Amino acid sequence: MMVRTKLHPAALAAGACLLSGIGLARFGYVPMFPAMVEAGWVGGAGGGLLGACNFAGYLLGAMLGRRMGRWLGVPGALDLCMGLLVLSFLACGWQGGLAWLAFWRALAGFGGGVLMAVSGPAAQAVVPPAQRGLAGGVLTSGVGGGAALSAVAVPLLLQGGVALAWAGMAALVALIWLAARPYWPNPSVETLALPRGQALPPAGWLLGAYVFSAAGMVPPMVYTADLAVRGHGAGAALAGLLWVLFGIGGVAGTLSGGATAGRIGAMPAARLWLLLQVAAMAAALVPVGWGPWALLLTAPLSGFAGLGLTAVTLAGAREIAGPASAILWARATVLYALTQAITGFLLAALFRWSGDQHAAVFGTGLLLSAIGLAVAVLAPRRASPVS
Repeated sequence: MMVRTKLHPAALAAGACLLSGIGLARFGYVPMFPAMVEAGWVGGAGGGLLGACNFAGYLLGAMLGRRMGRWLGVPGALDLCMGLLVLSFLACGWQGGLAWLAFWRALAGFGGGVLMAVSGPAAQAVVPPAQRGLAGGVLTSGVGGGAALSAVAVPLLLQGGVALAWAGMAALVALIWLAARPYWPNPSVETLALPRGQALPPAGWLLGAYVFSAAGMVPPMVYTADLAVRGHGAGAALAGLLWVLFGIGGVAGTLSGGATAGRIGAMPAARLWLLLQVAAMAAALVPVGWGPWALLLTAPLSGFAGLGLTAVTLAGAREIAGPASAILWARATVLYALTQAITGFLLAALFRWSGDQHAAVFGTGLLLSAIGLAVAVLAPRRASPVS
């Protein structure tokens, strides 16, 4: 039974969506950013703008994803967005100027947002109830797997130039799409709508913990490599290793997060995962001298906790809302995207105001993560299952 759960085709196909739409389309841009600046495709500010456009597109996709799933059917929506990812990568391989690149990076973000909002709940709807927790971990592990894959693949592809790197990313997503497409989850479109006569149960504790985790995760997602190189004088090899460790930690955290939430409940699992996130932020504040070695703890722990909490929250949505879990998950996805976008801009301003002091942003991340942990600790132990 355990083997069948781990290899459930719908969960693996949904994981392929998240690997492509988040792991590659978002995290793959991190090593691409400096290469584009060095090649003269964009300036530093322009590169930052492209990242912001991806966040904005993701937010829009998360908001419209459930509606698109109802309009096109789940397989149709997944096919459309995987195609958008391939097209956006190919389009970014042409140096068409900042506006051109911004449009396609936003479109990639939109595709990722829809994939996040639709694929997880659809897979959960077709997986047997006893297997949903672990299946949620399997599918959300795609995010960490994509981050690790991008950390290895993008530097290799960049040896042939920026244009080739974008084309290589398009080919990767196309291959993943072809492999996963026969196994797309295909529940009734009513899965993505609130059942008639049913109110969405309150989920403030779960959403609150998830939102503060999202805010606290902005520093490790954005500043870890810069902290290693400029903050502690580490080399590029260590910076690359940190991103690989972040992705590996994310895979482990999501796989175990869904299974743990299925066994002990989402809120108890959230407490454990947020405790690890607090530890990761604290390790990032270790002073110069021990700092580079502490980052070898920060990177995998933050990936484990921050990405793993996504699997915990997905399981919690099903635990709380039952058949209406797709609605709750869509709301959680939108709140996560909005929180990270706002926090990212605010921390960028704080970083600039503090004179590029990494302690300022990671200290803020520690505070926000601690608030998330407090929310999870104060929450009721377990919601009553609806279905």
